[in-house]
Amino acid sequence: MIRWIAAIALAGSVVVAAPIASAAPADNAPGTVVDVSDLPAALWFPSTGSAKRVTYWSVGSDGRPALSSGAFYLPEGTPPAGGWPVIGWAHGTSGLADDCAPSRVGPALAGRDRPYLGNWLARGYAITASDYVGLGTPGVHPYLDSKVEAHSVVDMVKAARAVTPTLSNRWVAIGQSQGGGAAVATAAHASEYGGPALDFRGAVGTGVPAYIEDTLLPLGPGVPPVALPAGITSYVFDILAGFRAAHPELNVNSYLTPLGRKYVDLAETLCTNETEDVVRGVVLGDAVNKPLRDVPNFQATLTDYMALPETGYNRPLFIGQGLTDTDVPAPLATAFAARLAANGQPVTFKTYPTDHSGTFVQSQADAIPFVERLFGK
Repeated sequence: MIRWIAAIALAGSVVVAAPIASAAPADNAPGTVVDVSDLPAALWFPSTGSAKRVTYWSVGSDGRPALSSGAFYLPEGTPPAGGWPVIGWAHGTSGLADDCAPSRVGPALAGRDRPYLGNWLARGYAITASDYVGLGTPGVHPYLDSKVEAHSVVDMVKAARAVTPTLSNRWVAIGQSQGGGAAVATAAHASEYGGPALDFRGAVGTGVPAYIEDTLLPLGPGVPPVALPAGITSYVFDILAGFRAAHPELNVNSYLTPLGRKYVDLAETLCTNETEDVVRGVVLGDAVNKPLRDVPNFQATLTDYMALPETGYNRPLFIGQGLTDTDVPAPLATAFAARLAANGQPVTFKTYPTDHSGTFVQSQADAIPFVERLFGK
């Protein structure tokens, strides 16, 4: 996700799950399938029996119908009675360009994600994997818009079930990094948004980007005054690109210098590794001509766009956090989990003596039995 870029001032008020958008007209209702095609075998995960790529309707940042794409993967063998239980996979940051969509090119960190997802398939779970709205479909991907991510994940499950009768309506959401936030947001919204046709059981999020919105508040001319690691800089430009597209009424461009507009524009056209290469050495303090906090209602709007709900969870939630994670520092996830617990939410929080990706791998020892209990195994 995003590394430590500034001192964090944690939000003082409780963030609640905002009302989810109402259904669109029937011809583009959430989950309605627009196109189905075979997913090339080169993009299959280990233990995949068959896989399809799907384009489907979901809901965008403005609450209107928006297209998303994704893929679903069925295990080898015969489905059990009632169909394959479903893992709604939420992927980590891959970039904003359409060519970065995992259903087109596979996971951004294939060496890490492919065996993880193959493990679930080998255990008899189907996987639905949204690209998220705007990533592989028209428009700019509203990067880290938590509600749009939740829409995309739930509607991918609906779309896959519309294509094949072999999927159960029982499902959980699992994600890492950007996808960890997406899985958590999904957990807050899935029961209401998915409706009675889906039996949502719970969620697992690792490397969850909690309170990242607060790290943008100090950004202004000369702040920070030096070049930060390229990974930090690329994530900031991704956030600004997604936020700018989601909220054109704020005229974010007027707060950017020509250099800033150049790199925010580039972020819309590149994948994560490419963006990191291009912005290496760029000073974020040179990208803005006015403090972002001067954008009218900036903090409230950014919080509504990015923040993860602190209430509204009606199913069990597992959060895993690495103690040496520099992408999402442990104090952020710890504070978020503590807030959930204080609010009486059904959260299980575990820490691991490792970094961002290491947590994703090590947490399987806890996440797998957690999920299997959700399915009554």
